Amino acid sequence: MENRVETAGDGLIDDLQNLELVAQLSNEFSLRAHLSEGPRTVYCGFDPTADSLHIGNLVPLLALRRFQNYGHRPILLVGGATGMIGDPGGRTSERELKSKAEVTQFVGKIREQASRYLNFESGSNAALVVDNADWTNDVDVITFLRDIGKHFSVNSMIQKETIKRRLEDDASGISYTEFSYMVLQSYDFAVLHRDHQCTIQMGGSDQWGNITSGIDLIRRMQGGQAHAITYPLVTKADGTKFGKSADGAVWLDPEKTSPYKFYQFWMNTADADVIRFIKIFTFLSYEQILAIAEDHQAYPESRRAHQQLADAITLLVHGDEALAAAQRITQAIFSNQILGLSLSDFEQLAQDGLPTFEISQTGMLLTEALFESGLSVTPKGEVTRGQAKKLVLGNAISVNGQKQTSTDFSLEQKDALFGRFHLIQKGKKQHFLISHQ
Repeated sequence: MENRVETAGDGLIDDLQNLELVAQLSNEFSLRAHLSEGPRTVYCGFDPTADSLHIGNLVPLLALRRFQNYGHRPILLVGGATGMIGDPGGRTSERELKSKAEVTQFVGKIREQASRYLNFESGSNAALVVDNADWTNDVDVITFLRDIGKHFSVNSMIQKETIKRRLEDDASGISYTEFSYMVLQSYDFAVLHRDHQCTIQMGGSDQWGNITSGIDLIRRMQGGQAHAITYPLVTKADGTKFGKSADGAVWLDPEKTSPYKFYQFWMNTADADVIRFIKIFTFLSYEQILAIAEDHQAYPESRRAHQQLADAITLLVHGDEALAAAQRITQAIFSNQILGLSLSDFEQLAQDGLPTFEISQTGMLLTEALFESGLSVTPKGEVTRGQAKKLVLGNAISVNGQKQTSTDFSLEQKDALFGRFHLIQKGKKQHFLISHQ
């Protein structure tokens, strides 16, 4: 990972704005000057709400890396304490509280996962991972109220957008637990400012109120000056939520979302979103992105932009071998030339890459498998054995790359790839995996 020699505030802010990564700045002129005067320390927090980060978390992770590439020092805060509370921002109801054991487990996994995206060996601006439980767990309630809580005006807190929205909802409201989240996050900023000279906090646009409260707390407790920068919350052009596939969240953990499915998520990006996602999720130069955008506008059917997006982000998250496997599986499925796939390739497909149906070791007639798996659906939406026979006799079914036209054909384990798998192709585009138990 290359760090630039200069620490140009203007260059960094310009880059972030060109890449559509800036929603709000606390004081743009002051922040640009602050960044230009020398290396600074910036932090972003990640609450452990699950045992893996998801693709939405890449936005702040990669933004921290952009700061580091300009010579600044990134701090990645894992919220072992705030994760016990739950941030009310962006939510219309109370978050389900996790147990301390769960949160501790999540913290360890997320710390390891997130640390892959920053340089921890780059000398003076080496990245740092911290856990806010380290300075919060030992603070007793009286000390918290007297030394920290006294600096917060409830009048001011209830005017913050995230709090205000919840208070206006008579059905859900907001508990004191979630109301206190702002104080905890502000205290994090104050501690990092005191102990690590951290002067910039970055977060999603829904974090603006929490971040500016931290700036105010630093001024009140330490007489210091700090800055805020937020990035836009990523949405799709059609208004649907980013980061979800048809089966749920797209995770960074390959055990939760296989590299092949991860790759396919990016390949299936809408044309209207692909250039914006290249800006946010890759480290291509602005000039390269402009060239890709021009090519995409002229030849959208080529899907070269989608390919460059999927290649870049899969390489970044999962590495060379996983990218090669995702590309290999994609090409094999597209061309129905599957004999070059490895066992691990099929295991990815069975994990979440294709609809999968299990049969016994004794085998099953192909027509029966088509019926039992729901593949033999009629134009009217009914699943019938008659339609299964019609598909086979109509030359519409391939098994492991070979057309099968006999209704007596049986899926036997001895013929299965790696003794386990039969890849069914229905028509030109539908694929299904039959797996022996």
